[in-house]
Amino acid sequence: MAVVRKSPAAAERQPVTISYAGFNRAWAAWIGDRLERHGHRVAFQRWDPPVETPLEDALRDLLLAEGRVLLLLSDWYFQLGPRTHDQWNQALRAVVAPNTDRFAAVTVTDAAMPTATAALNVTELGVAGPREAERRLLARLGTPYSAAPATAAETTGPRFPRDQPRVWGGVPRRNIRFTGREGALSEIYHQLNGAEASAAVVTLLGMSGVGKTQTAAEYVYRFGSEYDMVWWVPADQRGTLRQRLAELAPALGLSAGPEYGERLRAVHDALRRGTPYSRWLLVLDGADDPETVADLLPSGPGHVLITSQNRDWDEHNTSLVEIPVYDREESVAFVRRRARRISAHEADLLSDALGDLPLALDQTAGSLNDSTMPVEEYIELLRDGADIEVGLKVAADFPMTYYTAFSILLNRLRESVPEAVDLLRLCSFFAPGPVPLGLLRELPARDLPEQLRGLMDDPLRWTSSISKLVQYSVVRTENPEDGTDEPTAGTEVLHLHRMVHQTVRAGMPEEDRAEYSRVARRALANSDPGRPTDTRLWPRYAELVPHLEASGSYVSTHGAVQRLVLNCLRYLFLSGEYRTGLQIAERVTPKWHELLGPTHPRVWDLAYHHVNLLRSVGRYAEAEQLDRAAADHLRAERGDHDLDLLRAVTGLAADLRALARYDEALDLQQSVLREYTELVGEQDSRTLGALNNLAVSYRVLGRYTEALEMDRRALEARREHLRPRHNWTLFSEINYAWDLRLLGRYEEAISIQEPSVEVHRDVMGPDNPQTLRAEHNLAMCLYRQGDRTRGITLLGDMLERCERVLGDTDPLTLMAASSYGCMQREHGDLDLARELGERVLGRYREMLGPRHPYAVGSSVNHALVLRAAGERQPSAMLIEEALATMTAAVGERHPWTLGIALNATATRNLMGDPEGAAELSRRTSHLAAEVLGPQHPLALSCQVALAADLRVVRDRQQAEKVEEAALSALSDTLGSQHVHTISARSRARPFWDFENHAH
Repeated sequence: MAVVRKSPAAAERQPVTISYAGFNRAWAAWIGDRLERHGHRVAFQRWDPPVETPLEDALRDLLLAEGRVLLLLSDWYFQLGPRTHDQWNQALRAVVAPNTDRFAAVTVTDAAMPTATAALNVTELGVAGPREAERRLLARLGTPYSAAPATAAETTGPRFPRDQPRVWGGVPRRNIRFTGREGALSEIYHQLNGAEASAAVVTLLGMSGVGKTQTAAEYVYRFGSEYDMVWWVPADQRGTLRQRLAELAPALGLSAGPEYGERLRAVHDALRRGTPYSRWLLVLDGADDPETVADLLPSGPGHVLITSQNRDWDEHNTSLVEIPVYDREESVAFVRRRARRISAHEADLLSDALGDLPLALDQTAGSLNDSTMPVEEYIELLRDGADIEVGLKVAADFPMTYYTAFSILLNRLRESVPEAVDLLRLCSFFAPGPVPLGLLRELPARDLPEQLRGLMDDPLRWTSSISKLVQYSVVRTENPEDGTDEPTAGTEVLHLHRMVHQTVRAGMPEEDRAEYSRVARRALANSDPGRPTDTRLWPRYAELVPHLEASGSYVSTHGAVQRLVLNCLRYLFLSGEYRTGLQIAERVTPKWHELLGPTHPRVWDLAYHHVNLLRSVGRYAEAEQLDRAAADHLRAERGDHDLDLLRAVTGLAADLRALARYDEALDLQQSVLREYTELVGEQDSRTLGALNNLAVSYRVLGRYTEALEMDRRALEARREHLRPRHNWTLFSEINYAWDLRLLGRYEEAISIQEPSVEVHRDVMGPDNPQTLRAEHNLAMCLYRQGDRTRGITLLGDMLERCERVLGDTDPLTLMAASSYGCMQREHGDLDLARELGERVLGRYREMLGPRHPYAVGSSVNHALVLRAAGERQPSAMLIEEALATMTAAVGERHPWTLGIALNATATRNLMGDPEGAAELSRRTSHLAAEVLGPQHPLALSCQVALAADLRVVRDRQQAEKVEEAALSALSDTLGSQHVHTISARSRARPFWDFENHAH
């Protein structure tokens, strides 16, 4: 069906219908745009007549269009069907020659065309530049050419097809044999362009080998002229996706530094704002686990195209476009293009035998094209199951005939280029998807299989082997360094399809599997930078992690490979990739217990990383059990003065803090600090870590001044002995600013935390958990200092990213949701405050138990929402219960208990017990001043509440005295225009919100 576009030009000229092959859609769009700018009305007619329709009839149908018919000729235009030149000559003589006044033609190919095209007086555009091509086009139609300077409006139109988008990276080579999928391509285009702003995301869904990647690539080439930026990213692993997104920063010309996180943040910001380019396309290829990568999808005015086998993308605000196997007509057309010696009937038989699966058709037809084997004989081999292992277990979506077909192909490769098969086998011990060949070429020759040593040293044989694999569609090549198609030494990447990967490994003898697996592990270990704490090296670890399991690294007894696994776990913990880290740790642990024994030193190293990951996702009881077992065994085996023991005890203290056993944790942490100081000295990083952890213990006990002193010492030492932008130094900045905030020194806290947040975003990335923690603290500082708009906006954004990146039940997400709910209650959104509060309270009770301080404190926040909603009775009951429970848990002098007591004084007044309220106010005010200091904001809030309670019991003289002192102190400490000072001056009742402390 023709699509008509009306010209805005004042003087309309003769209408033109452009007939084009889908492969040349970009040319058709550019030609149509040029014609419209010169006053023509343009319609588009994609040329793809059914095979059963005679060519003469299809050409006559074009004459039904109004005005001139412009044929956009190319190899594809003539091959569709496919049709022979003789068929074309006959049709052109019969239809075009008598109607030369209606037909015109341009060509974008220099290949030989049917001789009867001479009747069309064809104009060549393919070798001309944009201006010359436009001039020739208009001259062919008899339209005067106006070479006016390009306007701003013109720069938004389709780009000249031979001009690549300004930013172009990672896109696979175009498949010149791409067939069919016209409906899918049209649907993709309309879904993306018809979506609401910031919601243009389409997922191509289909089984392995069905052609999702090829369809996405064809979309890029057909519609790429409408984009200024096209960036293709392998998305089967989260780390790889983050790495490739970060590499986009220099391509966009962003002024980001060398830090990984800085580049990632700059890219997301640039895409969201649409600067420097608003017409961008990002392709995520192979994103089969939406839970691990969905949070990395950018927003903004551009488009995102995803390929996946996972229907769960439907739950992530994307439009799904199904990519099925070929229909039979597409299969036959594709096979005949791939192998011209095969007849239509033979192509139909082959397509039926292979289930119309595009990948199988591609590989098989390519092999048959170079062979003299009759198609019928090949199909008999398929039916007999040639070269297939008996009892081979395959995935449900892998057609068995594919394995047979691929085995036949491998046999042909062994006969012609045996080293190509050896290279393919080695690549199968990396994960499916991108295989970084540079890792292999960095290996010493002695570590390579004998049959591959000569290949690595011989550029001609190397190129020949890879070319043969590409020729038969076994692999495709990529060059991630610059996004070009031509690989350069050391940067080559082969992309191995999942079906190819599994098939190659399944048919390999066991002795070969052992050898190739060993080589892959050595290549990975050889590439280990050895410093997972250095954020500048995280891209390398992101590249290595996906290949650990496929290479057999989990079961290796080689020390360097085991160190690689441990370093990858450390990287995953520090970068916030907790789920991936836990999956690896839980798979490796039983294997290492069996290989090394439960008390091997590396098993303790593994346990250390495992419990860090468990603790990070809130699985505290499991972490405590593992840490205690490790500490007990190491103490019995090595005594008290052992570094591995101290590491285990440090973890145990963290577990105990999380489980609210604060005094036990403090005792352990104090002993750890003493031992580290004695064994390795005051300035060792482990001693500074112990100092940091001791401060955390003081903080959760409400001893903020002591925590501040510990954190100050740790921060100064880390700034001196580590890089200022080191992640541990930055972590100390968060803790120091946190202490300042808890002490009511908001301006000082902001002066530390605000610049630290910017450095966090640059160094660690905007979605790293440590960055999110820094943003949470800054939001709380701003809110407490009185800049409530900035505070609530920042916290809302931070919470949204926590939910996307970490999930609703992550400890950091719960902390942010609790704080955000309190802010929403103050701003009057009681529905949202209630929803958040109930969710947080329920999760804490489930995870930690109803008597844990976090659950108790969250019940107080919920009670304040109930009070604001007019539900006074249940609110009062919750607060009184919380006061008793918190007192039992942490004592009456803890700031948490004092805050709940402040809320309870208001509740008692509301419930008709003014004497009880006044008595509680007196005691709470006295304790708060004693514990926190008389100038602390909580102590001053207690004084304001006491003045109100004294007025109720008619002790007005004392009330005035207390109120005057409180107002004076609030003005001195927070300022006369601070929200707390203004509220106190207007005699609004103060309240206290619970906030848990990082442990």
